[in-house]
Amino acid sequence: MISLPSLADHESYRAWRADVSRWLPAARDIAVSHGLACAAPHVFGTGTNLVVALDARLILKIFPPVLRSQFVSERGALSELRGRLSLPIPEIVAEGERDGWPYLVITRLDGIVGSEVWPCLPEEQKERVLRQIGATIAEVQRVPPGALCEIEPRWAEFMRGQMAGCRARHERLGLEPKFLDGLDDLLRDAADLVLLDPPPVILTGEYIPENLLLAENDGHWRLAGLIDFGDVLTGWGEYDLLGPSAFMAAGRPRRVRNLFEGFGYSPADINFTLKRRLMALMLLHRASDPVRHICIEEWQRKADGLEQLQELIWPS
Repeated sequence: MISLPSLADHESYRAWRADVSRWLPAARDIAVSHGLACAAPHVFGTGTNLVVALDARLILKIFPPVLRSQFVSERGALSELRGRLSLPIPEIVAEGERDGWPYLVITRLDGIVGSEVWPCLPEEQKERVLRQIGATIAEVQRVPPGALCEIEPRWAEFMRGQMAGCRARHERLGLEPKFLDGLDDLLRDAADLVLLDPPPVILTGEYIPENLLLAENDGHWRLAGLIDFGDVLTGWGEYDLLGPSAFMAAGRPRRVRNLFEGFGYSPADINFTLKRRLMALMLLHRASDPVRHICIEEWQRKADGLEQLQELIWPS
């Protein structure tokens, strides 16, 4: 049996992970231990965990001990959502642990990763896909979260921690002073606008092109699958509108409207209060990095503060 190492922290894990020859033999050995073929594995270089396609049907995901929480979230989410969505998601075929590294063998879905094709889609097809994304978010959130409510951190704890570290985070990531100047006021508003004890719904936190599969039929593209549930938690439903807002809607009114209408909101719902709450949630998101994630050309020049920025991201 090929062993996996004991790594002290994220930095040492990332350095070790970069050399595929260090871990691919262990991945092959895990596959063989389950009686699975692995003659021509394909390593996925992006993402956080060790991910390898064993063949055209199956994928092996190995989670380092420092990211065990992602294993817990992924396994729990795939179990709770199985058979309850109209859109395909991976199914768990096998699971286990080696040297403290938990792993999942999951089915491989058909489709092309959204980041590969999104920039090239015609505008009307982007609008249609965003409507499908909004509807999918709503469908996921209608599924009772069950045991996922036990995932740490709980929503209230998570939000309090994000609020406490918000200013330091965005100073470190280079948010301009004109936006930082309004941050304290926004956080005060957030204390009233963002409930700390909402009825919990399932949140992936990452409805972004890298985690969406698209498929084409007669020149028309559609949402074809969801992947990567390692950051799932439960909490306020609007949190999951942030990924597609930042990475895909690009501040275009029709795109925004299609996303929100798919989710179940009317144009009248996209008011100042909602935008203020979404702006707060965007800055409190666990992956928040507006400088690099807001896909609106020259947005830092077009907005003089956070109120103008929220109007830019979610135009009426």
